[in-house]
Amino acid sequence: MAQNPGGSGFAPGGIQNVIDLFDRWERVWHQGEYDLIPGCIGQLYLRHDEAGNRTVTPESYAAEIAIARTERPNTRFVVYEHTFADNRAWFRFTLKWTHPGTGETRTRAGMQLYRIEAGKLAETWMTLLNVGSAWPDRLAQERWTSETAEVVG
Repeated sequence: MAQNPGGSGFAPGGIQNVIDLFDRWERVWHQGEYDLIPGCIGQLYLRHDEAGNRTVTPESYAAEIAIARTERPNTRFVVYEHTFADNRAWFRFTLKWTHPGTGETRTRAGMQLYRIEAGKLAETWMTLLNVGSAWPDRLAQERWTSETAEVVG
């Protein structure tokens, strides 16, 4: 098991807890299971992304995700690789969605790092490339936490 340099994160069961957390987080984003959000993010979730540096609550972020999924139907994060530690995770992915006006598939390549405290997402850093960007990988993970690859299509 990876070392825990920050001194926070998980008690025994470390990596499996991270896997379980991201399996739930994937269901929030892909299936719209917003009731899972309070069990996935801390009361104050720090985000560093295109919108700037900000702090969100489970309630405010649930509303934000719902709006994002409405504005970008069929939102999917196609993950190509990831690494987990007791209190950290990172993903390399392509964000895919359907443009509501044209029905065309849109993409953005990205990377995201998470800090985890007490079994929940506490902070994240995300960078996305321009619309139309995508990683050149032909194989993606079946699920965010799997090592199984599937052909990207």
